[in-house]
Amino acid sequence: MISGKAAGRGRLPGLTAGSGLTRHPFDEKFGVRTSGLVAGRHLRSGHRHDRHATAYFGVAPSVFHALLRRWQKCRPEWAPEEVSFIDVGAGMGRAMLLAAEMPFCQVTGVELNPTLARIARRNLTIWRKKERAQAPMRLVCGDAVDFRLPKGPCLAFLFNPFGAPVMRRLLTVWRKSLAGTTGQLDLIYVNNEQEHVLEGQPGFARLFLGKVARSKADAIADHGIMANQPEGEYTSSNFEDCSIWRWVG
Repeated sequence: MISGKAAGRGRLPGLTAGSGLTRHPFDEKFGVRTSGLVAGRHLRSGHRHDRHATAYFGVAPSVFHALLRRWQKCRPEWAPEEVSFIDVGAGMGRAMLLAAEMPFCQVTGVELNPTLARIARRNLTIWRKKERAQAPMRLVCGDAVDFRLPKGPCLAFLFNPFGAPVMRRLLTVWRKSLAGTTGQLDLIYVNNEQEHVLEGQPGFARLFLGKVARSKADAIADHGIMANQPEGEYTSSNFEDCSIWRWVG
């Protein structure tokens, strides 16, 4: 476990070449910094929810795009221009960058770890300068449970950011804020380890459950990243287990 002081300087294990960093082609193509694998035990921020953090790893762009297409086939009640995209556990912001290429009403990331949040903000600046963003972007450094959903329809994106205790707290907050409404929140869940928590929440209906394949290029890149882990504790497959949910009240 690194110290809080070290974390504040950005020396998170997994984000340097000496600790196994391998750049994803996405970063090489666009000049951003979203690569790396940081184990959950290293993501210390001083918050009580730190112990429930899973890990940092950027979503495969091919998986993200496939899920957005599948979400659109689920017939959301609102056009993307009316929807706020919320990346819960945004890390260094890869999903935010991908989402901002669509004309969402706004793209917001919520990240607890200050080092990852700082890197994400730099990436957002690069994305704007490259004129790739079709939507306004902002990054909130804080606890997802304390974040309040924007008014109007929202699409929340979660790449397995935390364990069951935080997931339950988050969904409880959302249910209270959405009481008396329908169709105001859709949820995309990648690497859905806490699917059972959603299954036990009244008011949410599952629209999709299944495996979403990585492209060949993403599979090769992610396998290479995993292979370079000094401790070898994580593995990668050619797909992600995913689900899509909708608040039905």
